[in-house]
Amino acid sequence: MDTLHGIINNINLVLNIMGALIIIWGVCIALFEFIKNETGDRSKTTQLNETMRIRLGGYLVLALEFFIAGDIIKTIITPTWESLGILGAIIVIRTVLSYFLTIDLKKI
Repeated sequence: MDTLHGIINNINLVLNIMGALIIIWGVCIALFEFIKNETGDRSKTTQLNETMRIRLGGYLVLALEFFIAGDIIKTIITPTWESLGILGAIIVIRTVLSYFLTIDLKKI
């Protein structure tokens, strides 16, 4: 049983690291594009910044999905009512964030 707990903890850690790496990657890309937009032709800066914002939002939505998956996997180890309540609250918050980010991305 301890081996199973260790495996599940490692899977949770990997999913959380992947989510963090996706956010870091998206922020690096957005920062690079922002610097390129600000130092280049300024006539299309607003349009280019909007495109950059949409791309960053896509990375954030993807990362949130990895974090949700990690939380679900972690709850397999300790399925108490308290941990299920905390998981439910986390999933609701992250799903609402993901939903509104997706709506914002579809508007454009």
